[in-house]
Amino acid sequence: MLRTVSCSASLSSASPFFRFFRHFPRSSTAALRGPARNLRRISSPSAAGRRVLLRRGLRVSSAAAGRGVNGQFSRLSVRAVATQPAPSYPDVSQDEAEKLGFEKVSEEFISECKSKATLFKHKKTGCEVMSVSNEDENKVFGIVLRTPPKDSTGIPHILEHSVLCGSRKYPVKEPFVELLKGSLHTFLNAFTYPDRTCYPVASTNTKDFYNLVDVYLDAVFFPKCVEDVHTFQQEGWHYELNDPSEDISYKGVVFNEMKGVYSQPDNILGRIAQQAISPDNTYGVDSGGDPKDIPKLTFEAFQEFHRKYYHPSNARIWFYGDDDPVHRLRVLSEYLDMFEASPSRDSSKIETQKLFSEPIRIVEKYPAGRDGDLKKKNMVCVNWLLSEKPLDLQTQLALGFLDHLMLGTPASPLRKILLESGLGEALVSSGMSDELLQPQFSVGMKGVSQDNVQKVEELIMDTLKKLAEEGFDSDAVEASMNTIEFSLRENNTGSFPRGLSLMLQSIAKWIYDMDPFEPLKYTEPLKALKARIAEEGSKAVFSPLIEQFILNNSHRVTIEMQPDPEKASQEEAEEKSILEKVKAGMTEEDLAELARATEELRLKQETPDPPEALRCVPSLNLSDIPKEPTYVPTEVGDINGVKVLRHDLFTNDIVYAEVVFDMGSLKHELLPLVPLFCQSLMEMGTKDLSFVQLNQLIGRKTGGLSVYPLTSSVRGKAEPCSKFVVRGKSMAGRAEDLFNLMNCLLQEVQFTDQQRFKQFVSQSIARMENRLRGSGHGIAAARMDAMLNVAGWMSEQMGGLSYLEFLHILAKKVDEDWEGISSSLEEIRRSLLARNGCIVNMTADGKSLTNIEKSVEKFLNLLPETPSGGLVTLDGRLPLRNEAIVIPTQVNYVGKAGNIYSTGYELDGSAYVISKHISNTWLWDRVRVSGGAYGGFCDFDSHSGVFSFLSYRDPNLLKTLDIYDGTGDFLRGLDVDQETLTKAIIGTIGDVDSYQLPDAKGYSSLMRHLLGVTDEERQRKREEILTTSLKDFKEFAEAIDVVREKGVAVAVASAEDIDAANQARSNFFEVKKAL
Repeated sequence: MLRTVSCSASLSSASPFFRFFRHFPRSSTAALRGPARNLRRISSPSAAGRRVLLRRGLRVSSAAAGRGVNGQFSRLSVRAVATQPAPSYPDVSQDEAEKLGFEKVSEEFISECKSKATLFKHKKTGCEVMSVSNEDENKVFGIVLRTPPKDSTGIPHILEHSVLCGSRKYPVKEPFVELLKGSLHTFLNAFTYPDRTCYPVASTNTKDFYNLVDVYLDAVFFPKCVEDVHTFQQEGWHYELNDPSEDISYKGVVFNEMKGVYSQPDNILGRIAQQAISPDNTYGVDSGGDPKDIPKLTFEAFQEFHRKYYHPSNARIWFYGDDDPVHRLRVLSEYLDMFEASPSRDSSKIETQKLFSEPIRIVEKYPAGRDGDLKKKNMVCVNWLLSEKPLDLQTQLALGFLDHLMLGTPASPLRKILLESGLGEALVSSGMSDELLQPQFSVGMKGVSQDNVQKVEELIMDTLKKLAEEGFDSDAVEASMNTIEFSLRENNTGSFPRGLSLMLQSIAKWIYDMDPFEPLKYTEPLKALKARIAEEGSKAVFSPLIEQFILNNSHRVTIEMQPDPEKASQEEAEEKSILEKVKAGMTEEDLAELARATEELRLKQETPDPPEALRCVPSLNLSDIPKEPTYVPTEVGDINGVKVLRHDLFTNDIVYAEVVFDMGSLKHELLPLVPLFCQSLMEMGTKDLSFVQLNQLIGRKTGGLSVYPLTSSVRGKAEPCSKFVVRGKSMAGRAEDLFNLMNCLLQEVQFTDQQRFKQFVSQSIARMENRLRGSGHGIAAARMDAMLNVAGWMSEQMGGLSYLEFLHILAKKVDEDWEGISSSLEEIRRSLLARNGCIVNMTADGKSLTNIEKSVEKFLNLLPETPSGGLVTLDGRLPLRNEAIVIPTQVNYVGKAGNIYSTGYELDGSAYVISKHISNTWLWDRVRVSGGAYGGFCDFDSHSGVFSFLSYRDPNLLKTLDIYDGTGDFLRGLDVDQETLTKAIIGTIGDVDSYQLPDAKGYSSLMRHLLGVTDEERQRKREEILTTSLKDFKEFAEAIDVVREKGVAVAVASAEDIDAANQARSNFFEVKKAL
């Protein structure tokens, strides 16, 4: 598996409106459903969302995600700058629209995204439709409904899950899963916001796209769930009783998902902040659902919510791409014409929160472990609601810039001063957000001692006053402006469809009955803002904003979160007491009936749909699938003996570059220091430049830089691929600056700032602890890999539990032996930097590639010829054992893995089809649907041979491991027809052929080069995928049995569940306390 740990000063994507999704928690049906369901790939800032060839065998993970300039931006909000005259796109005449029941409200050419956008209104229902036409083959559809809840029972969230479980035209258990299995979707998901629910899909294949559109329209307007209480019980909640003599428990996918959310302190803080800052409208409750309140939801209320809000009159519909705009309306009219107008649009309006006359303060507890100094685990966050009325575009834009100036990079003054104060470990819930009706701004810290809580508040206020009085450095303003303008020109959304990014921008105004076009047009407001800054100075622009919206704003909520080691057990005890009372109130007949109903639900969940029913779900044919993979133009050459890969692709005059160094000379004891070495390169200064000046220089001259280690097994080789990567991007005319800055970072940064390094350690501890609670499956996966192969061990040393243990030791060592640590950082540099073994990868148009060769040559000539020290042989692994990692949590993350190559299995392309089928059938039905976990999936690393099973927010432990162990028997007993097999093949091709922007194509080609994956091998694997047969499934069962017989299990779970497991199976787990 490919692993990276990234530290960046890059802005992979940004928006002038800076929509921060983290601040307003939203749930996602497909967090473990969609095309990137495998959450082991926790994206680094520099490679957000990118998927590489053979994605089943690649993993991108990060112990340092979110650092750098781009840490303050959502990757979902980006726009492009048009430099060409408006092209001609197919039009819909007024007559054509009228015939289909629509009126054309307005039409504009949006130069920023080179699109013609037309707003239609369905005459009968009032449903509004934005139809965006352009040359983008990655077509997007979305339907968005205002869904304001009145309580925290999670009704919008449960409904979002449930409507995708069968509908009028597609009456199978889960058409959504059938689409996952057999479509070429580039996006397939659903989101629940605090006040709206979104159902988006995307595909580059037109036939596939309209299949997805039809399934989603039918699901939203005609779902089976409103008549089927079993779906409500499965996705929402139900009492479960297997035998009248046993205890009753709660089960339900959303119930367990939200238990996981409410186990994470950062999430708890965010939810409390949202509800406290807007107590008088719908934001005062949790649309995702509070586990204490979810069991209060009745099926009748669930039905009524759908009837009230899931109506065309309350819907906004979005189309984007190169498909026929008339056909879009034709498809919609078939659905919308079936409805009459409804008052739902009026009844769903969001009320404005009136501003407070004075600030308030709230103190709450969060569940914490017993280890460590709890007195230093407080959190404090100051939050402002900025305005009662919507802000004009230029004010929004200016506030966005202000946010970036204050918090957007490690050099930003508010962020820098807070972190350098030593009052806390890291920032939390910090940034501007304007995604909901009223914008808000928050700043907070975690890892704060009780004595320092008040000091943090005072420092926040004092710093804001100082910024209002003194303004910002002109270089900082220039860097911020260049960073944002570069992002706008690049329009890089990673694997996230550009059309969906635009939809989410537009809907943030449209959903409140404002202009849907306005958020897409930034050129004029940006030009006006730049002119105003040039004419009046930045202080005249930004200081009044700080004063008006923050300092003189009485609508301020300060939240203090205190650690409570008893809270998790108290909540479990309260839940147990409630369930005991429920059982005590039941007769023997009631209990027998509940046990029968439990079994009835389980039987329904585990019984597959018959083949004839599944045929109703539209799918492609194998004849629709290209027989050859997509090839990236790659020219292999050299500059001064260094291998150079060139990819001639249109990139809108941007150069993307990676410089790769070999880690073969690095001593194994230095591995855990590498992530901090990366951060030190980015956030320490040189002899002549402070780190602030260096950071600003990167922002002014480039589109961003990042550095990170990369490790992977290589199939057929004992030694792993271990590299150190420097990535950067700039306008072609700034390529010389880009490579000069790369050299500056690598060779001139001095490791002399002890206090900053101490901050890095504290921040890393806070990040890792948060990852343990929120992404425990990633920790479990890394731990198992570390037991099974050397590359996994290396990665775990730099980003797993071993890394966290190292950080705790290092925190004490910084004061005791700083000279030794500084010396070790220098040794890492000497071990990595050398022309020998170096590879340069460049993606741009041919002319730019030729023009930058001199800059590359100069950069390479400045490198040492060879690294210091000789080649180091690494053969480290963690001992093979079943391990349980204890954290304070209400749900578990359960993994099991083994190496199938150890059985003699030889890689065949059918393995990708089979592993996807296992995830989408066996594990989906048993771990998620009937087991109640938020997700269950498997992953096959084709490079190492490791086959892993993982669950996410899982109420079970041993039961899940038993399901994993039954996989071989499931495959042996499988009887799939040709249609099912074809779906599995098509879905796998969809993964392999994932949509990529030019920079991702160049990067993927580099990864294939490093891992020895040739185009011939890709073609062979594709042919094997396309010819997968039932016989392959049966044969794979023998290979996968190794996981059951010789595999290792790792669980990240609560102490109670681990104790119960070790009692049920004597000392099954070796226990490690982590938090």
